[in-house]
Amino acid sequence: VNLLDSFVDHWKGITNYYIETTGQTRPVKQTDIPWRLKQMLDILVYEEAQQGQEEMGPCMEYLLQHKLLETLCTLGKAQYPPGMNQQVLVFFSKILVQIQKPMLHILNVYRPVQKLVRLCGLPGSQTEKEEAQFMFVVCSRVKQDPYVLNYILEDNHSKRSISTSEDTEKGRSGETVSSNYPTASDPASTSSPQQHSPTDSPSTIFPANAGLIHVLVHLSRSQVCSKSRVALKAFESLLLLVSIPKEDTAVCLAESTPLCQLLAERLCELFSQLPATLEPADIHSFPQTHWNGMQESQSFPGSEHMENFFAWLDFLDHLMREAPKVTKIIIIKNGLCFRSEMGVLVNTALLCCSVRHIQSPAMVEELVSFLLGRQTQSEQRLDTESHVLRYQLIEHCDHISDEISITTLLLFEALLQKPHREILFNLVLRNLENRCYLTRTLGGGDDCRHFTDTDPVEENEELEEDPFFTDMYGEDEFNSSEQLLHRPQLIREHRCSGQTQALDIVNSFLCLVPQEAKTSQHVQGARYETYVHDAHEQFKECTAFLLDWDWPESLKPTELSVSSSDFFEGHFLKVLFDRIGRILEQPYELNLQVTSVLSRLAVFPHPHLHEYLLDPYIILAPGARSLFSVLIRVIGELMQRIEVIPNFTEKLVHVRRQLMGLDGESGVDHMPLLKGVIILEEFCKELAAIAFVKLPANNTNLQNTDTL
Repeated sequence: VNLLDSFVDHWKGITNYYIETTGQTRPVKQTDIPWRLKQMLDILVYEEAQQGQEEMGPCMEYLLQHKLLETLCTLGKAQYPPGMNQQVLVFFSKILVQIQKPMLHILNVYRPVQKLVRLCGLPGSQTEKEEAQFMFVVCSRVKQDPYVLNYILEDNHSKRSISTSEDTEKGRSGETVSSNYPTASDPASTSSPQQHSPTDSPSTIFPANAGLIHVLVHLSRSQVCSKSRVALKAFESLLLLVSIPKEDTAVCLAESTPLCQLLAERLCELFSQLPATLEPADIHSFPQTHWNGMQESQSFPGSEHMENFFAWLDFLDHLMREAPKVTKIIIIKNGLCFRSEMGVLVNTALLCCSVRHIQSPAMVEELVSFLLGRQTQSEQRLDTESHVLRYQLIEHCDHISDEISITTLLLFEALLQKPHREILFNLVLRNLENRCYLTRTLGGGDDCRHFTDTDPVEENEELEEDPFFTDMYGEDEFNSSEQLLHRPQLIREHRCSGQTQALDIVNSFLCLVPQEAKTSQHVQGARYETYVHDAHEQFKECTAFLLDWDWPESLKPTELSVSSSDFFEGHFLKVLFDRIGRILEQPYELNLQVTSVLSRLAVFPHPHLHEYLLDPYIILAPGARSLFSVLIRVIGELMQRIEVIPNFTEKLVHVRRQLMGLDGESGVDHMPLLKGVIILEEFCKELAAIAFVKLPANNTNLQNTDTL
């Protein structure tokens, strides 16, 4: 059989149908058009297998010279007979998949492909499945040959040309296709007059409005975006497109097409569809949602909208892991500048859930920049305008609504769990860089405590000045069953605050709460060592972050030019310290969250952070406060209040057993205070455990945690 004759015969059979039949409404599947298209495709595939990829066979030349693809595209657009567009989409998809030779750089191929792309994604389309498959095939060919992206993207609002005028292209292509296609006589021909130089400007190669991008984003909206096969195919196509390894192509795709804008607009659109009546508890418990629909659905009012939003967010996160240079996502800001209390609560909970779900470093970086800014200088106490959103979120940690405070603290805790150096630097470390929290000596250095063998109790001088701390370090305290670490004498070597022994720090926190306010010895399984394992795991997790963080291993020398009176701990630590200062009067759940955030901060092995949060022996500059100094004031207040409450210890133990589910609930006076005392005791034990597991890593002589 002569392949060309057979090929032409099938094509004439299709065109004769339009000549011989008019006005019929028979669907295309009831005609011989699908069969003839399949025969034509089979002939082209067979011909290529016989000719080899270096040469073009006569059937392919006929298809290109006579612009068969252009004609098919026109027939598909006319939808005559009904369903013809579907057949054209299938034919285009199969020819791009089954023909191995490069094709998309040829004028009479990429032009009809462009036109067919514009026929996809139209409202009310009945061929979304075929459209999605066609777009996926096109993106696959682009991924194989990135330069052909030049021929697919186009401007829908101006003359559709890429780098040369249409007339010039027609004149150069003429009736000969071989100049556009590698042939046996010219096997190295990879650049025809219709192909573009790599030096073409991005604005020329990548017009502002690319039909391909619009169609893919439109198809990603099909039905429920996390479950629709059409949407999944569109997601996969976008991933293929943005993961093109050629960097110039990726940058141009991001900067000279509406890709970033459309992705961000879709995220904003889905965010705006979230009902304001969502329950914060449902948001916090919402599971990780995957863009490919691989998760169990939850059912509650608004769950479908949440699933759509977080599926799209997960897709963007995945996209930025695949191609971090391609796109920068604009996170929603309007939803965070709330008016109503419920709006604040719901939107903060959604943001917290979003932070937990985001994994790609590039997207985390964009999120951190959006929420916290990029300021590097130490904070000023009166500066609330440098980054309004950051300041607003921090202030919400001390909101009049306890629910809003808890939710915002959860947000910051989620941020602190991200392996991103700038989060901790922005919130805390930039204010501790110069160690202005320390008192300076006349010589200009730090006022470090110098203890000798002849002065065994001088270390308690500061505590003894406070009448609430008499007998705090008495003999009974050191012999109590609470103590895991014992020291026979209160003797310390000559050393500065940064080198304080772990033994002293651990005991300082364990002895901070007075004996009458302790309950651990009355309840089984509530001793200090229960925190050591968790602290060790958290410390290992935080240490794993440090590989690329370039943190100092020792304390930075203080500078004479920096005045200690200038010290401000920063708005974030200020709010946390203020909250800890009110621990005896705040709700139990709020206290749990405040202490959880502070514990997370204390675990990080930065020497300045460790000194400021965990070293009780530093001498603070006038007006400065540390975590330990705040806790001392809380203990002072507690001892005053203990004196006026009869049977305080018995009531405290009863409340503790209630919280553990060991005793039934019964009315007890001073419940917020008693719960606050229990949280305070547990927090001090947790800080002691953190100090214990951290300092061995700093080469201090301390027994291994495994022996405890």
